[in-house]
Amino acid sequence: MFARISRQVITKKPLKQWVKVGTQFRKASGSASASKVILKNNKVIAATAAAAAAAGIGYFFIENPIHANMADEGLHVPMYPWPHRGIFSTFDHASIRRGYQVYREVCSTCHSLDRIAWRNLIGVSHTLDEVKKMAEEFEYKDGPDEEGEYFQRPGRPSDYMPRPYPNDEAARAANAGALPPDLSLMTKARHGGIDYIFSLLTGYMDPPAGVEIREGLNFNPYFPGGSISMARVLFDDLIEYEDGTPATSSQMAKDVATFLSWAAEPEHDDRKKMGVKAIFILSILTGLSLWLKRFRWTTLKSRRIVFAPPSKHTPK
Repeated sequence: MFARISRQVITKKPLKQWVKVGTQFRKASGSASASKVILKNNKVIAATAAAAAAAGIGYFFIENPIHANMADEGLHVPMYPWPHRGIFSTFDHASIRRGYQVYREVCSTCHSLDRIAWRNLIGVSHTLDEVKKMAEEFEYKDGPDEEGEYFQRPGRPSDYMPRPYPNDEAARAANAGALPPDLSLMTKARHGGIDYIFSLLTGYMDPPAGVEIREGLNFNPYFPGGSISMARVLFDDLIEYEDGTPATSSQMAKDVATFLSWAAEPEHDDRKKMGVKAIFILSILTGLSLWLKRFRWTTLKSRRIVFAPPSKHTPK
């Protein structure tokens, strides 16, 4: 009885189905025809999605408003081969030390570095004793003491680097109304990042014919609008490096740009080291997971289930 019902179910013709094609409904007789129509629909959907993605990418690269131009973003900066840009590359720590020297002797007279403490330099560009000595050169307001009075004390490695001006109003008054920006996150805040910093510091030139620069401003094609209030500050042999590196203007720009890139991302090297460890551990765990999956499921996947219908001679 069971065998006869099974044969009837197997030999029964498949039901006709209604399949939507575009905006019309068509009748598909049989599962094979329905599968072909559904497959065709899937291909149309995939092609539409691919076209939409291509249009979006084209808009991003052609009509994207963040693309650099002289009026809005300045001249588009070239991309330089910085040594820390590789997947497994780290900062040039000798360059960071030289860059801090450039910042301290040149840039710190106007620009602050509010998000960097003295202790951040320990083990990166300076030793603990060097950092303590540099921090003690500045005085910080502390207190109140037991008598409720505030007092001045030498700096500590836990203190943040001092600002050149007590407030923004004093900074504007000393710079003809222009506020020198904080450099802690400058490579993150500007389109082009570290390439922009280097290009800006080395891009000062005389204005081309027909371009007029207002008095008190300087021409720099990499700055938005081409006019910048900051004058050129890096000149050859302006400072004397401790390690004897020739202090050319491009070398100083490269070093201070590297230092500012590190200041915006002090965890850069540790993050890449952690990434290498994570990739190594996850690779091992992935291999073990694949082996365990194959070991556990091999008996089920290789097992064969056979249905033996009752024979005619089987007693009822």
